[in-house]
Amino acid sequence: MPQAFEGIRIVDFSQVLAAPFAVMQLALLGAEVIKVEHPVGGDQTRGLMNTGADQGMAPSFLGMNLNKKSITVNLKSSDGVAIIKKMIESADVVVENFKAGTMEQLGLGYDVMAVWKPDLIFCSVTGYGQTGPRAGEAAYDGAIQAASGMMSQNGHTSTGPTRTGYMPVDMATALNTAFAISAALYRKLSTGLGQRIDVAMLDTAVVVQAAQFSNYINQGNLVGLLGNASPTRQPTANVFETSDGSIQVTAIRQPQVETLFKAIGEAARLTEPGFATPAARIENHIDVHATVAQAMLKKTTKQWITTLASQGIPVAEIKSVPEVSKDKSLHERGVFTTHDSPLDDGESFTVVKAGYLLDQDGPQVRSVAPLLGQHTEEILISFGFDREVIQGFKATGVC
Repeated sequence: MPQAFEGIRIVDFSQVLAAPFAVMQLALLGAEVIKVEHPVGGDQTRGLMNTGADQGMAPSFLGMNLNKKSITVNLKSSDGVAIIKKMIESADVVVENFKAGTMEQLGLGYDVMAVWKPDLIFCSVTGYGQTGPRAGEAAYDGAIQAASGMMSQNGHTSTGPTRTGYMPVDMATALNTAFAISAALYRKLSTGLGQRIDVAMLDTAVVVQAAQFSNYINQGNLVGLLGNASPTRQPTANVFETSDGSIQVTAIRQPQVETLFKAIGEAARLTEPGFATPAARIENHIDVHATVAQAMLKKTTKQWITTLASQGIPVAEIKSVPEVSKDKSLHERGVFTTHDSPLDDGESFTVVKAGYLLDQDGPQVRSVAPLLGQHTEEILISFGFDREVIQGFKATGVC
């Protein structure tokens, strides 16, 4: 059976994390992706956070560009623009994440292309969108965490606002973008028409915080800096040290709290006025938290996980990235995928693939991330350019 996006061609101008990972999700489901890169350096992620010998194939690049072919094209040359227009003639989707207005300056904007290709789906991914006073500003994940209110809800009062160590805005924007493109392709099936998709990282960051914004706008409630405490402010939902590590306990409902206190040998305390009800525990949060914290130090993390989980209390060990990367269940579910290295014979690399399973025709890896310009000649020949012309392109810096 064909995969969901088999037969779909995407011309991908994007780089870094958000948009490339979005396109990769479609490629995992069968879409053909032509990745357009500048002849010098290519996608800046090729060298981002890279400690390897080859500065063009960083791990983050390997993880964002499975199932893609790379062609190098200088978009500032007239021949380069002509090549792109030829490619787009047979494309279903164009994805770009340049600063707003860049594609228009190159003569490759949606308004121009939609005239001669009305079924084209044109997706732009930027920090702040295609319109408005901040439309042309550059943006990275950290800046959007600050601008969106995320950092105002992350950290301790002693440390002040902090950003996360990972890139939640980039990755959420990737999934948001993949969904938007999928919806546009579904719409095209019934209408025969393409459309312009404008994805902003700031918009996505607000969507990720939908519950918090709803609480504030409608009732004036703000989370603030709670550290590891729950937004519910229940002192029985927090991170607690054990005799050999730390665990996250989330006992919020009254039955959960009663079970927790019984498990830690403090059931009698729930008869006290300051411990009896959710409201009382919030009011008396210092004593309640201290009671649980002191009890948790008496056993190991493994012992508490076994005891509490078996009684229906949400609990989890706080694990490190190295520990999670070795989780057998994640490997069995295909979250991680391992392949031969495109650089070294006998070596392999492992990256994240997708966060779901399908019983048929699910996400599949057909090829690893491409070397810079690896498929330039192959792609140009497939679009009707002969070898002599291609050599001319290479000699003049077009490709």
